[in-house]
Amino acid sequence: MEFLADLGLAVLLSALEALGLAGFWFVEGIKRWAAKGQSVPDPTGRYILVLSTGSACSAVIAYGLSSADLPIACTIQVVLAALLALLLLLVVGAAWGRRLGRDRRRRRLRRERLRWHESQREGSTSASALARQRRRRP
Repeated sequence: MEFLADLGLAVLLSALEALGLAGFWFVEGIKRWAAKGQSVPDPTGRYILVLSTGSACSAVIAYGLSSADLPIACTIQVVLAALLALLLLLVVGAAWGRRLGRDRRRRRLRRERLRWHESQREGSTSASALARQRRRRP
């Protein structure tokens, strides 16, 4: 009987977490769909919050289940906490990569703009010097 309760609790908790995560991703998808091509605020912060909270809650639940001598449910919760933490690392890594790429692109564009402005100043100085020389000739 204890084995069935342990297994049933493991399945119930796993299903609740999966439904909660799927519901969150569904709501984020609806937000993008409702925008109809317009810009949508970046959901990365919300993903990080949900995944970190879910991972921490799974770890706390696993600790409680181990205290209650429910080894199957505890093991499942530890695995879920690890999977959520791995997913969190992937989301954070992807966000960091996008930010790094954007910063590199901004620096490159800034350097190109500065070079262009410097070349325009040099060109205008030489053009004004040529104009002065032409005025002096006659």
